[in-house]
Amino acid sequence: MPHVVVDVDADVPAERMMAAATDFSERRPELWPNISREFWQLHDHGANWAEATEGSPAVWARERYEWSENRVVGTTQDSNVWQPGGTWTLTVEPRNGARSHIRLVLDRRWKGKGWLFYVPVALFGRQMFKRNLQKTLNVLASSRR
Repeated sequence: MPHVVVDVDADVPAERMMAAATDFSERRPELWPNISREFWQLHDHGANWAEATEGSPAVWARERYEWSENRVVGTTQDSNVWQPGGTWTLTVEPRNGARSHIRLVLDRRWKGKGWLFYVPVALFGRQMFKRNLQKTLNVLASSRR
């Protein structure tokens, strides 16, 4: 997969975005609408890490997430479309009080039927991942009211 970088300035505080990124409770599919509730499973977790299977029947991955104050890195353990070792990195920086700057970086390598997604992701991946991130931002914005 091509290296995909998405940058978004959001009306969501950095702490709130990090809380959503590291929330591995039953609320996770609510916070991340691209995760199918029926497909989501937490395997294990600790103070600054979690291992979960997320996605949908079409595209799923078991990821090991590790986080620090402002960054979450998900590393693929197993997937139906990605090779192990690829990463998903979310970095969140505070901006002007209740705002934040979010950077999402995807570095994945296709396997098997995943190659079917290569051209659409190469052409539209940035827009697609930005749209998915915006869904989460919309959930966070609406739940604070």
